[in-house]
Amino acid sequence: MRFTLVFLLLFLSLTSTAQKKVLDHQDVALWKSIKNDKISPNGEFVVYDLAQENSDSYVILKSKQGETLLKYYSASNGKFTYDSKFLTFTIKPLKETVDDMKRKKVKKNKFPKDTLAIYNLNTKALTKIPNVKSYSLPEKWSGYIAYFLEDLKTNENLKTTDSSKTSAKEKKVSDKNGFHLVTRNLNTKAQDTFKYVTKYTFAKKAERLAFASTGEKDHANEGVFIYNFANSKLIKPFTSVKAKYSQLQFSETGKRFAFVVDTDTTKTQVRPNALYTWEEGKDVAVQLHSNTSTPKGYLVSPHGTLQFSEDDSKLYFGLRTPPILKDTTLLKDEIVNVEVWTYNEPRLYTVQELQVKNDTIKSYQTVYDFNANKTIQIETKEFPDAKTTKKGNANIALVSTKTPYELESQWSGMRLRDFATVNIKTGQQQMAFKAVANANLSPKAKYAYGYKAIDSSWFTYNIETKTYNTITKGKLFYDELNDSPKHPSSYGLAGWTESDKSILLYDRYDIWKYNPDTGTSVNLTNGRDSKTVYRYIKLDNDVDFISTNSNWLLSTFNEDTKEAGFAEFNPKNNKLKQLVKGPYTYKISAKAERANSLLFTRESFEEFPNLRLSNLDFKKQTILSDANPQQKDFNWGTIELIEWTSLDGKQLKGLLAKPENFNPNKKYPMIVNFYERYSDRLHNHRAPSFGRSTINYSFYTSRGYVIFNPDIEYRIGYPGESAYNCVIPGVTNLIDKGFIDKDNIGVQGHSWGGYQIAYLVTKTDIFKAAESGAPVPNMISAYGGIRWWTGLSRQFQYEHTQSRIGGTPWEYPMRYIENSPIFNIDKINTPLLIMNNDADGHVPWYQGIEFFVSLRRLGKPSWFLNYNEEPHWPLKYQNRKDFNIRMAQFFDYYLKGAPKPVWMERGVPAVEKGINQGYELLERN
Repeated sequence: MRFTLVFLLLFLSLTSTAQKKVLDHQDVALWKSIKNDKISPNGEFVVYDLAQENSDSYVILKSKQGETLLKYYSASNGKFTYDSKFLTFTIKPLKETVDDMKRKKVKKNKFPKDTLAIYNLNTKALTKIPNVKSYSLPEKWSGYIAYFLEDLKTNENLKTTDSSKTSAKEKKVSDKNGFHLVTRNLNTKAQDTFKYVTKYTFAKKAERLAFASTGEKDHANEGVFIYNFANSKLIKPFTSVKAKYSQLQFSETGKRFAFVVDTDTTKTQVRPNALYTWEEGKDVAVQLHSNTSTPKGYLVSPHGTLQFSEDDSKLYFGLRTPPILKDTTLLKDEIVNVEVWTYNEPRLYTVQELQVKNDTIKSYQTVYDFNANKTIQIETKEFPDAKTTKKGNANIALVSTKTPYELESQWSGMRLRDFATVNIKTGQQQMAFKAVANANLSPKAKYAYGYKAIDSSWFTYNIETKTYNTITKGKLFYDELNDSPKHPSSYGLAGWTESDKSILLYDRYDIWKYNPDTGTSVNLTNGRDSKTVYRYIKLDNDVDFISTNSNWLLSTFNEDTKEAGFAEFNPKNNKLKQLVKGPYTYKISAKAERANSLLFTRESFEEFPNLRLSNLDFKKQTILSDANPQQKDFNWGTIELIEWTSLDGKQLKGLLAKPENFNPNKKYPMIVNFYERYSDRLHNHRAPSFGRSTINYSFYTSRGYVIFNPDIEYRIGYPGESAYNCVIPGVTNLIDKGFIDKDNIGVQGHSWGGYQIAYLVTKTDIFKAAESGAPVPNMISAYGGIRWWTGLSRQFQYEHTQSRIGGTPWEYPMRYIENSPIFNIDKINTPLLIMNNDADGHVPWYQGIEFFVSLRRLGKPSWFLNYNEEPHWPLKYQNRKDFNIRMAQFFDYYLKGAPKPVWMERGVPAVEKGINQGYELLERN
């Protein structure tokens, strides 16, 4: 009887599995993702978008108990008011409607506009306001909302203020003329409308709103206004005709306000911008600086960021150098059009071209001290980059220059700088330290600090004593797994404790507390022995230090098991308590500002990262979402960690994904997919999607494939051989287990992965088919190429970073040749699918052309995909879908014996481009 029952249960289980559907391309559209998730400040509500690619999304509102309070279609980006009484979101026009109008070639300005939705969390009443261009909520106070309307005609119920009554002839709303700004009391629903507003801003902590208006047709009501919601008072601190306002900025308290204005109506190239400030109790703004009062050689910049210090004592603004004047009398045909490249310029010409706009609007940070009535220029041409503390209260700034190292950085890959301190009170500048990639100020500005890659150590610089200390000298605070020909990077830091007393640094596993002056240290977490990585989780972005008076939330990750979780650390007694742990990946989304409610996700290969809510102890977790219930209907997959030994004797790890209905007695086709090290991603979820560059594991395991992702460890100078030494023994190890069909193994990868695949197929015939995305088959020609996305020379990549050659072609010519697949292309017997797009800013697409035309010259089976005007990967939905369909057809044909698609037989002729895709399958012979 017992045997019969066991047999029956097994039969039912197998039958259930067998009945599950296999994923196909049309099924990808069923999968949804969670975006824009937020928790209300009181911790009682959660809102998120349930998004579906290439389709409309839902806004979903949940109570903390998991009850669905609202589900609204074709909506997105919910936001809570600071008092947690209202939810706002945007209702979008239906995608189907907009697409239909596009097909009918309807002008864009005739498209339906967005609708603002306001949901009362208490009464559950929903208010819709159509024709809204954008809206804003106060950050740290509540009761009001402000939004731009594109046309008052669709909002006739809106009341206009006396100061903005309709004139006889209305201007058209536009970016230049402005839009109609409506302020609405969320509780009483009372509204005021201000016309032709170009810019507006709420004060962060005060019930005030400032805006700039171009006024009516007769210039009435033109200028800058400040509205006080507490007393309904509107003041006009500045009036001017046809002025342009580049920035409006309140202090946090709302007691001060600043703006930059250009009042000149001529077309002069030197714009007379002026900086004005207003303070509480005054009716008129005061000019702080104009072009005639700035330091010699500098003008007021409309582009420099306006920012008040938290204590209201300082205003940071920007100065600029005069623009280079153009001869406006020259005709276009008379202008010389030549690029002059110079060997000793710090920046390559291609870099300069991409940075022309930034160079043109470059601002130099300057500060005005209200108490001292004094202006100090912080940034200069010699030290053009500054950092101040987050709150801006400190009297010290840290300035830097990269000029001495910029030319060499083109091939060294090191972005070094020299740093100096500036006393904001006096303007005195003091050189601090040199040849450091990055440095910052501690929260109270008692120290500058950073990581110096050249000696692989953290340092501090005591600003008062001008003392430089290497505090981690001789200790392992650098990347222990670094296998590139460069100085290893650091693991980062958690931050500083209160009053700059201690700096908290990360090594590979632990959090260390260091005295910034003496370098004495304490290991707080002791995770090295168990190979557990501990990292601090910041839950309040408004706080700039780590308190030693309250417990810390830490993330945990075990390098051996790949299990993750959260722990609690008590800084008073240095006690550590594991709160939750398991075979998952955990991610914190947000903590409620005024409650101990935490919004987070838990995921694994099989488990979608649905939203969860808990207290900080994680004892009771409420699952708030169920984004993809359809997953249970499909044959999915499992994933595991495997180990093997490389050809040079190293113990390696990798990922092995198998079909859900895996049978060890069967033979499965396998696809090898890799980049560098991915085994730490064991518990990442992989929802079906049209990815931009790599195979989707759940899609392929559902269709009967095994996926192998091996970790790679590199030897400097021999990246191709290193990949071979790691990948091939991993593959043969799996073949020896008996469930891999050795005659049907493919390989797929992109960019650096694409290069390694191109190399591998010149050395082995173990792969029956290969997809190589954005490969570099010729390191010699690529060395002298440009990374068009940044304009940088590619030299640094080969000499010091990912390509790992370790020198120049004239120093190591054989390394370049041996690692370049192009020189052994005649040995390739593996059919290749190549993708390189003509707008690729990372890998020049002519590398793919070199590869393909050489294969074509030799008559090797190969196909080349170029998605026009796409970058390193196809981003547009239709192109990503196309790429995934072709890649699946390619592998199905070679590894599963599926019929051949038309495009693989005869291509897609240029005259059929965009018309016939060639997906149709040919009949088998």
